[in-house]
Amino acid sequence: MSTNGRWYDADAGPLVRPYAMTGGRTKPGPHGVRFDLIALVVVDPAGTDEAAESLLGPEHRALLGLCRDETQSVAELAADADLPVGVVRVLLGDLLEAGHVKVSRPVPPAQLPDERILREVIEGLRAL
Repeated sequence: MSTNGRWYDADAGPLVRPYAMTGGRTKPGPHGVRFDLIALVVVDPAGTDEAAESLLGPEHRALLGLCRDETQSVAELAADADLPVGVVRVLLGDLLEAGHVKVSRPVPPAQLPDERILREVIEGLRAL
């Protein structure tokens, strides 16, 4: 249904299609960076510039605002911004490329310590 030239869903309010927020892109950045759901995102203090941020779209600024106070995972950002994860990944790719955010990727399972070693450490600490 259209009212005054804007599209509305009776319950959801104004609708903006995800491809409109990402400019039709489905992958983050030209390098194809992949953001895991548990990757942690934080605002880069060196990349924060009010003039540069003012040129960003509202969704980009919303993600920056969510990351400004504390480190957030990609999944948390998607939930808090009420955006699809795919859209958040594309927008984070833009922010990463522009130097506004830093992303720490999760440790691959192959690089995690062996569970047996951790149990031996715990037993050793208990013995103290």
